[in-house]
Amino acid sequence: MLHTRICDLFGIELPIVSAGMGAVARARLAAAVSEAGGLGTIALAGLSPEAVANEIARARALTSKPFAVNLLIPFMRPGVLELLAREKVCAVTLFWGDPTEQIPPAKKLGLTVIWQCGSAEEAASAKAAGANAIIAQGFEAGGHVCGTTSTLALIPAVRDTIGDLPMLAAGGIADGRGLVSALALGADGAVFGTRFVASHESAAHQQYKRCLLSAKASDTLHTQLFDIGWPGASHRVLRTPFVDRWETAGRPASGNRPEEGKAVARLVRDGIDVPLPSYSVSPPTEDTEGDIGGLAWYAGESVSMISEIASAGEIVRQIAAQAGEIIAKRQRPLRS
Repeated sequence: MLHTRICDLFGIELPIVSAGMGAVARARLAAAVSEAGGLGTIALAGLSPEAVANEIARARALTSKPFAVNLLIPFMRPGVLELLAREKVCAVTLFWGDPTEQIPPAKKLGLTVIWQCGSAEEAASAKAAGANAIIAQGFEAGGHVCGTTSTLALIPAVRDTIGDLPMLAAGGIADGRGLVSALALGADGAVFGTRFVASHESAAHQQYKRCLLSAKASDTLHTQLFDIGWPGASHRVLRTPFVDRWETAGRPASGNRPEEGKAVARLVRDGIDVPLPSYSVSPPTEDTEGDIGGLAWYAGESVSMISEIASAGEIVRQIAAQAGEIIAKRQRPLRS
């Protein structure tokens, strides 16, 4: 009942995809989602070719099923696309750039390209450039958001624009109800981000995960506040006490913000040891040491629907079961 063109395109069982959330979506999470029948995604933004190869190897040690990788155009390193082609990854999601410049080189290498966008106009450009599939990301999404249109309005607009090209929907989707809604609006599947942050396999810091359980949609903020490392890029985060202090100070601009420039934490992972200042683009992860309060706690408006930390496989199964039940229950009365 939940089999769609997305399943055929990627060789998966369910049209459920985990988002490529920078620093949080690593091999362990991607493999767990794929093992459960969805399409897991590894975030590779900013990684060197060697680190990319290592992360892909970790995922393949955990699953033989297809998984995708995610690249942010502003942080793409030379040689990474060529490496992904040699590794024969299932698909690569590209985000935050000009599709007419970025898609053709990837396609020339034989890669299957998913282009994530925030408008119908960008989706049209991506289709013309040769994208194999589109992710329509609504304004409700957590993390970095490039559009201003809600998911409810964006999905049909993109579908009308791209015709029968396979499409995924993202933003404000956390359960089977959201998946069914996305399918009804014209998508072929859905991307789940914040829901998978609150999974055992995500690399998010435990304090960050726990805060998601009590947060509501109104506790999120669309802003450009956490700009050190990526200036001018809009994103949605939780309203932490750190954010409250900035707002109380009158929302001063970069360069005049409270606690700005202070190295509050460190990222220690795989031989890397780098300081993380307040207002850093980096989210708190299991590898972050020190005061994580001044970092970006990314979350979408779907956070209201998250009440427990569960295994990624169980999350996939819960989404699929709920979607199946809704479809079965709705079919009969709608037909009559």
